[in-house]
Amino acid sequence: MATAPRTAIVNRNTNETKIQIAISLDGGSLESLLSTSTAPEGHATQASEKQTIAVNSGIGFLDHMLHALAKHSGWSLSLECQGDLHIDDHHTAEDCGLALGAAFKEALGPIRGYKRFGTGFAPLDEALSRAVVDLSSRPYAVVELGLKREKLGDLSCEMIPHVIESFAQTAGITLHVDCLRGFNDHHRAESAFKALAIAVKEATTRTGSDDVPSTKGVL
Repeated sequence: MATAPRTAIVNRNTNETKIQIAISLDGGSLESLLSTSTAPEGHATQASEKQTIAVNSGIGFLDHMLHALAKHSGWSLSLECQGDLHIDDHHTAEDCGLALGAAFKEALGPIRGYKRFGTGFAPLDEALSRAVVDLSSRPYAVVELGLKREKLGDLSCEMIPHVIESFAQTAGITLHVDCLRGFNDHHRAESAFKALAIAVKEATTRTGSDDVPSTKGVL
């Protein structure tokens, strides 16, 4: 079965944020989607033959989490956001999650020939997180990270699960993410994003068929 490139470019512009995302779920170069002259620059960047990642949301810890998500999902990702951070971090964090979910859904295409379900566990020192993903076309998210601090860097801890929830909403997927143990909030959050990445990578694995992975015959 021929496999189409799983790529997308999404622009999401509101009065609160302006976001541009280019994504390839199979890694590789993003040059055909996004010119290097407009690719974001920042600390959350990584380039190799297999992946290109550059994330600049304006919020350092959010960049760190989205970088981890892209890296361990096997994506190439370019994300740039100009947001109203003079107000607070809410609009930027939420809208990055929404835009990323929309780009993921567009790149994924119809849910045919996919494994559909994925699970992931990721430790980070004393922290351990679990994620379960279903490409269900029914947006739902349960995220329990047990974060205790008010902020991690410039990102409010209450926004960390909300980013994941926002991603699930526009991606059209069901996900459950739990931090099972750990006392360092940075470790708890990062292990959660890494576990989510592992689960997403498994769920989006191609099976080699063109079947809809559902008893209903439709997803």
